[in-house]
This record gives sequence, structure tokens and C-alpha cells, in this order.
Amino acid sequence: MIVMHKALPRRTFLRGLGTSLALPLLDAMIPAMTACADTAADPARLRRLGFVYIPMGADIPRWTPPGGEALDALSPILRPFEPVKRHIAVITNLELRNAYPGTHATSNAAFLSAATAKLTEGVDYQLGTTVDQIAAKAIGQDTQLPSLEMSMDLLSLVGQCDNGYACVYQNNLSWSSPTTPLPSEAHPRLVFERLFGEGGSAGDRRAALRRRASLLDSVAGEIARLERTLGPADRAKVGQYVETVREVERRIQKAESDARAGALPDLERPVGAPTAYADHARLMFDLQLLALQGDVTRVITFQLARETSGRTYPEIGVPDPHHPLTHHGNDPAKIARLARINEFHASLFAGFLAKLEAVPEAGGTLLDHSLYLYGSGMGNPNLHDHVNLPILVAGGAAGKMRGGRHIRYAQPTPLANLHLTLLDKVGVKLDAFADSKGKVDELFEPLSL
Repeated sequence: MIVMHKALPRRTFLRGLGTSLALPLLDAMIPAMTACADTAADPARLRRLGFVYIPMGADIPRWTPPGGEALDALSPILRPFEPVKRHIAVITNLELRNAYPGTHATSNAAFLSAATAKLTEGVDYQLGTTVDQIAAKAIGQDTQLPSLEMSMDLLSLVGQCDNGYACVYQNNLSWSSPTTPLPSEAHPRLVFERLFGEGGSAGDRRAALRRRASLLDSVAGEIARLERTLGPADRAKVGQYVETVREVERRIQKAESDARAGALPDLERPVGAPTAYADHARLMFDLQLLALQGDVTRVITFQLARETSGRTYPEIGVPDPHHPLTHHGNDPAKIARLARINEFHASLFAGFLAKLEAVPEAGGTLLDHSLYLYGSGMGNPNLHDHVNLPILVAGGAAGKMRGGRHIRYAQPTPLANLHLTLLDKVGVKLDAFADSKGKVDELFEPLSL
């Protein structure tokens, strides 16, 4: 006998005063013992694809794992990934041939497009559709936001930024067409409103936020009614999700209060961004977690810092600006400080992966149902080269990705091969992407003995 019951729709929203809150995947959304499960609730359809960009490459000797194919030991820069090591794969000797002649602008521009940027300082810029947007067209149409573009630096530069290239190339990771860059958002409040607000201009959304103290307060009645219909496990999931939303709200409000009261204003920092870089980055990662858990979007790009960034990191003992350190001239002290920045960025991403792993979902975890690419479009920043890029992939066990490994190619291999592979794993079947010459099948094969 087939037992049927009416499942809660996957696209369930709790609606309040000028706001809506998407729910995480609940057991109540998956029909029990149905002959044909709802494909929207099928874990095989719950793929998320994310990309995190680190600027100006890395100290490759301190990045590259020692040993063989098994990721038994981590390199100094990758040490923060120890708790989630079984969920990551490091890939050595990937290249971006189309990023040459070797600039900061082309490093950023080619990272997700693997395309050659047109040399221009004007508005006649041209690149290529990026891998995230190809994915968004296929897996993002059933979500509130087809994709989410995020960054840590809110800049409005125009004209020349790097060796005759328009600023648009290094300010934007994501391009929906060869002539359409998608701007990213660094303001946590505006990202939060985009995820959970109902639209309108930025001014309208800010006015609406002043009319209500909390998103959750406006949907409290609906949450209470919903919880009465759920089982214990689902009530716990909703409770955890609600607490996470409230904590993110609290941190945004605290940051805004601090920014208004601060005696040392930073004109490049939008109001609402925490003063400390790490706090800002963790908040932006937490917003990504909420977006994925609530299925508000399934495709995310995040620029952890901008190419040519002069940001300093005194909190980790590096008062030097990042960009000048990359032109280290093989000075051991400068290289060591550069590696410390690389490790710091890695620690922020590793913390995010641990949070994804802690969220149960559909017989696994949110990390199982996600694939994230972390890395840079530049290899050795002292040379401005685009070979042997620092690249790792995380998550994806539900897609049969096998982590805890180091894939080392003997010859330079197109990064586009990895992009083609990731598209394939989220259900986008292409014969080729940019200059790809195949796929990274090793990601999904058993370790050789």
C-alpha cells in the first residue's frame, strides 16, 4: 500500500509586514512513501554552487599540500581546513591562459569566465558569460534570486584601474553576458534586505526597516502557527533557522549602531559593515548560509577582497598593505606576511564550511548539497602569472565528490575544465566551456591505492 499525505510546498514563505522569510528544507516538505517524490524536494535537485575569490594569488609553496594524492597533511596556508579536510579537494597546476598578458584586472575577470578581457578603459568592455551565470540560468529559475553577488569592498571606480583595463574587470566577478557585468553588494544590511525583503528601491527598503524592529517579529504569528503543524525534528530545524536569522539581524544592527557612534569614520566602508574585517566577512558568509538554507538562491559569488587591495590586517600581525606585499621580490619576511594573509582568508572560508556541515538537510548536510570553488585567478603574484593557481573545491558528497585529496596535474590544465565539471554536477550539460579540454573526473573517483 502507498501511503500519501499532503506535503508542505518547498517554496513556502512566511509573510509579515513588508517582508517574507523562506523556510529551510523540512521533512514535512517531502511526501512520505510516495510512488514518485516531488522533484522540488528531491535531494538530487538541491544543488548549490558557490565561488569565493581571493585576490593576488598566494605563496604557492606554503599553499601546496605535501605528500601524495591523499590529503593526509595540510600545508601551512591550508591548516585551517583540518576540521573539514574530508570535504575538500586541492587541485594543483590549473591555469588561466586567457588571463594573459598578466594583470590584476584579467586575474579577476578570467576567474569565472576563462575568457580574454577586451583591452579598453571605456564602456566598450567585453569578456564572457561567467560559469555562475550559466548555472543560474539552469538551477536558479525556481528560487527567489537566480544568483547572489557579494563582495567585501564597495567601490565605484571608473576609467582605468590596471594597465589600460576598465575598472569593471576587477570590480565584478560575475557577468550575465559578455557585455553585462553584475555588480556585487558589500553592505550586509542591503544583502539581508535583498534576501528577505519584498523589493523596492534601496531607500524604500531602508524606510521599511525603520518601521519594523525585526523581520522575525513581523512573522512571529505565522511561525507559531506553522510549528503547531510540524513534528519535533522540523520544529528544531525551524527554531535553529529562526535563531540564526535573529543573530544575523542583531549583528547588523550592532554594526550600524557602532558605525553611527564611531569617532573614526571610514568613507569606503558602508554603514552597517562591522569595523573589523573578519567580523564583516563572517557576517557575509552567514548571510550566504541563510540564503542557501532557505533556498532563496542556489548560486553565489563572493569576492573576499579586491585585486590591488591595499587593505592591512593588523589583527593577524600584518600591518603592511596587501598589494605591496605581493610584490615581495623574494624577500622571505614579506613572503611570510603574505602567507599569513592567505591563511587568514582560508580560515574564514573554513569556518563557513564548518557551519554548512552543521546544518542537517535531506539525509545529509547543507555542505553535502553544495559545491564551492575557492581560489584565485593569479598564481605567483610576484610574477603576475596565471599558472599553478591556488584552487580548492569543497562539499558535494551528495554529488559523489570525494574529498580529502590532492589532485596534482603534471602539465598545466585549464581551470575551465573544473568549471565544466562543476556545471555538470549541478545538472548543466555542456560539451565545452571557454578553453576547456575535458573534465576533472578525478574529483569523483576513488583514491588510487
